[in-house]
Amino acid sequence: MTICLIQGHPHGNSGHFCHALADAYEAGAREAGATVNRLAIAALDFPLLSDPDDFPTPPPASIREAQEAVSAADHLVIVYPLWLGTMPALLKAFFEQLCRNEFAIAQNEKGGWPRQMLKGKSARVIVTMGMPAPAYRLFFGAHGVKSMESGILGMAGIKPVHDTLIGGAGELTPDQARKHLDHVRNLGRHEK
Repeated sequence: MTICLIQGHPHGNSGHFCHALADAYEAGAREAGATVNRLAIAALDFPLLSDPDDFPTPPPASIREAQEAVSAADHLVIVYPLWLGTMPALLKAFFEQLCRNEFAIAQNEKGGWPRQMLKGKSARVIVTMGMPAPAYRLFFGAHGVKSMESGILGMAGIKPVHDTLIGGAGELTPDQARKHLDHVRNLGRHEK
């Protein structure tokens, strides 16, 4: 299996829990014999899209390389912190660039629903947050994660999409952090 692991934390400092979670998933996947290609959006150089006329045009070189990594993958893993109820702006900007030039979603010549260009791939979304994860699901309907799962990945034809939500991320004890890291490493070992 080939996995594209997208580190969606917009800060390049590897001291954030999202980076440790990505490391744990990658270690587990490699232990299981998977090939892992890792993208760190904080290290990519790309502009924000501001003109809808740019969508059908080729993206910048750094995004074309990301498109190649996504194309080669059987499974995507996206790790990011929840900011203001959803993904950080830089991660959203990355996906806007990634979807350019009909890479993920293409116009249907017959009209109607767009063609899903990434069918046959699966995904896991791993999200850290300050609030308790059950509260985010129950009181907020996990709207920001659903936006990623159905509005981006689902529209592109990626399914199934599973999520792992980790609440209280800023207040974890070392033992709690280790349990989450062990769980995510185990996901990497057993994801199919």
